[in-house]
Amino acid sequence: MNATPRRRHSPAVYRRRRLAVLLVLLVVVAVVAVLIWQPWRTGAATSDATTSVTTPPAGDSVSPATDTATTDTPATDAPEPSSSGEPTSTEPQACTPEQVSVTAATDKDQYAAGENPQLTLTLSNTSAAPCTLDVGTALQVFSISSGSDVYWRSTDCQANPTNQVATIEAGQTVSSQTPVVWDRTRSDPATCDDPNREVAPAGGASYHLTVSIGGIASAETRQFLLY
Repeated sequence: MNATPRRRHSPAVYRRRRLAVLLVLLVVVAVVAVLIWQPWRTGAATSDATTSVTTPPAGDSVSPATDTATTDTPATDAPEPSSSGEPTSTEPQACTPEQVSVTAATDKDQYAAGENPQLTLTLSNTSAAPCTLDVGTALQVFSISSGSDVYWRSTDCQANPTNQVATIEAGQTVSSQTPVVWDRTRSDPATCDDPNREVAPAGGASYHLTVSIGGIASAETRQFLLY
């Protein structure tokens, strides 16, 4: 019995087979590469993490940090202990006369007849630390005097005084925004509603303005003239 001759495939069939084998190899290589390189994995990111350390200037002492690699302990706002063992507060303290300076100001040096002086104050923190102060109108006092005679005080007939505690940063200077107007009369709590209060002398008369805020007074007066 004669054997049936083996049929040979065309060259196109062999090319398709070789292409299929090549595609399978490329898929296998891609899968292996993905399994090996996974930069988004938490473990890889954790092992590669580093801590930045700043080198202090020569001569400065550095306290060693403890548990710097621990990230599970939440930070607290507890104050740092002082050298005496007592905790020190990190909050700004009330301003003292040694920390701040107060300056009295007027909008002019002299005023013609019918012009009312406009009075303001400036507050400067001259210390190296912030401090707090009640800058509301309740604790602002403007006083005008001539010689030893106090003609007018802003608190004598003050209406709706306010309180406003503010933090004054180190080196910061703040000024009152709304001026206090003196109507050129003598003030007295008993004559606040009297339209005929005594008018202050003019004709070149000299007056001095002093201010205080939060109990801290201006070191110098502001002189002006009335005509």
